[in-house]
Amino acid sequence: MRNILVVLVLVAAAAGGGYWYWQRTNTRPVSFKTALVHRGELQLTISATGTAEPEEVVDVGAQVAGQVKSLGPDPRDSTRTIDYGSPVEEGTVLARIDDALYASDVDQAMASVEQAKANQQRAEADLQQLKAKVRQAERDWQRAQVARRSPGAITDADYDMFQANNESAQSALAVGDASIAQAKKAVLQAEAGLNKAKKTLGYCTIQSPVKGIIVDRRVNVGQTVVSSLNAPSLFLIAKDLRRMQVWVSVNEADIGQIRQGMPVAFTVDAFPGETFKGEVGKVRLNATMTQNVVTYTVEVNTDNSSGKLLPYLTANVLFEVGRHDNVLLVPNAALRWWPQPDQIAPDARATEGKAGRKKDQAGKDAAKDGNDRGTVWVVDGNHVRPVLVKTAWSDGSFTELRGDTLAEGTEVVVGESRVASNDAASNPFAPKMFGGGGKSSQ
Repeated sequence: MRNILVVLVLVAAAAGGGYWYWQRTNTRPVSFKTALVHRGELQLTISATGTAEPEEVVDVGAQVAGQVKSLGPDPRDSTRTIDYGSPVEEGTVLARIDDALYASDVDQAMASVEQAKANQQRAEADLQQLKAKVRQAERDWQRAQVARRSPGAITDADYDMFQANNESAQSALAVGDASIAQAKKAVLQAEAGLNKAKKTLGYCTIQSPVKGIIVDRRVNVGQTVVSSLNAPSLFLIAKDLRRMQVWVSVNEADIGQIRQGMPVAFTVDAFPGETFKGEVGKVRLNATMTQNVVTYTVEVNTDNSSGKLLPYLTANVLFEVGRHDNVLLVPNAALRWWPQPDQIAPDARATEGKAGRKKDQAGKDAAKDGNDRGTVWVVDGNHVRPVLVKTAWSDGSFTELRGDTLAEGTEVVVGESRVASNDAASNPFAPKMFGGGGKSSQ
């Protein structure tokens, strides 16, 4: 039994020694990946998404109700009707609504005008008769006054009658004048009704109020338009597609950095690889909240003389918050990489903890002097050595360095890889497959 235990111990020791030897001979050496510290341009940007919109659109509606009888001819081809993308001028006929009822209203209003004018002529004729009666009554009254001076020439009853006739004629003349004034007002009222009926009839022809391009046609022939408190929208016209806007939703955390006139670059999926330029026009104050996220709409003005930008394209926008030229840049990967303890140069291992503590204290350092701090590593033979640096802006790929701790052209470690060793020995305890990898016989 004892002999068996001794044999097992010896086998285990041999196996452990063999595994240690195999591990030692097959360990791949480490190769550090490096990048150069260089000078260049750094932009601090805010990214967001938005929608391309025409700078000015006109919503054309209908002020009357009725059935759409026809659409206007396309200015480019008279054999076709107004449709999406049709260019229109001011006054171009877009559609016509059935005007039968409104035409009858015009006829009725014209009849009312003629009736009112006839009433006015009758009142004027009556007024002339009243004026003649007034003149006769005045002469009779004057003769009665003369005859009154001679005793017995006129009785008191006749005298009173002539006086009453004169006063009655004067009153009738005043009534006639009032009737004339009323008749004239009736004519004006009838004419106003006629003008209103004609105006309403004119609304049956929908015309473009501006020069532009039809962006949306929302009505078809035969469709009944119902005009209520809100005028139904029939056409949407973009006034000038040579000027476009991008309406960008910006998070409340970034809106404080957006200012009017800020340069903007954006791309659209319709034209990959092409970058469009613009500038901030205004920040709208009516914020929206979606799932407790507050966003503001920023209007970005851009030139579209080429006509490539189409309404409602989705834009990926970058607001240029700031730009630093000719600054020292280091890859962000160099600030993120951290070596294993045995990879650090022996004389620098004592300061590894301090470097780590400095790295952890970056937020406090930034609060003190407005700059962050970080650690990069440079190759020192088969090891690396830490260098404490002061950092500033970052665009997500590179970070600006300040100070003189690193010079331009310095190689910094951004990662590591293990390379295969050509003379690595095979595991002596591994099963040999297809001849065990030995030399082939000749």
